[in-house]
Amino acid sequence: MYKLHEDQLLDTSVVRGDGTTTAAKKGGDNLGFSGHKHMKGDKVVVFCDRNCNVVAPFVSAPGDRLESPLLHEALTQLTQTARAIGLDLRGAIVSLDGLYDCRANRKALFNRCMTPNINPNPRGRRTAKRSRKSLFDPAIFDERFRTTKHVFGWGDKFRRLLLRFERISRVHYAFKTLAYTMTNPRHYCRN
Repeated sequence: MYKLHEDQLLDTSVVRGDGTTTAAKKGGDNLGFSGHKHMKGDKVVVFCDRNCNVVAPFVSAPGDRLESPLLHEALTQLTQTARAIGLDLRGAIVSLDGLYDCRANRKALFNRCMTPNINPNPRGRRTAKRSRKSLFDPAIFDERFRTTKHVFGWGDKFRRLLLRFERISRVHYAFKTLAYTMTNPRHYCRN
């Protein structure tokens, strides 16, 4: 079996997670009001590595749900995928937005022997919270515009995924999985 991580095509020293919302043109299952301009849609949380490869299958939810509780299910799928391909994620840095900043998410990452790099969310506080200073490297966090945002941009190049036209969620997520699968092997197409 050919393994991508042995040829350094998967750089999992830093794993990034982020979410995006897809607007829905028609009704259907797994849709919710997203709160943005009265739009219905669904949310997707994706993990990718430093080379913009989608590492694990994505986790989806209706558009009215928060992304932060989806992290536990996404981490479970990430560790299952890593175990299946023989990839060791212990010691990997997981970089996330301030949206995922809570004690439960940090604990879930520490329990999997991963280092969280989550942007601290002040939550309207006037003074700093009295606790141990959390680990946060802004240089690693700023790389997300070069990785996860590119992954979402490549997914938006597929016109069928830009707006959700399918009423059945499984069909839409099958197309989304196909799009992520088509963007991953671009390393082989380079000259």
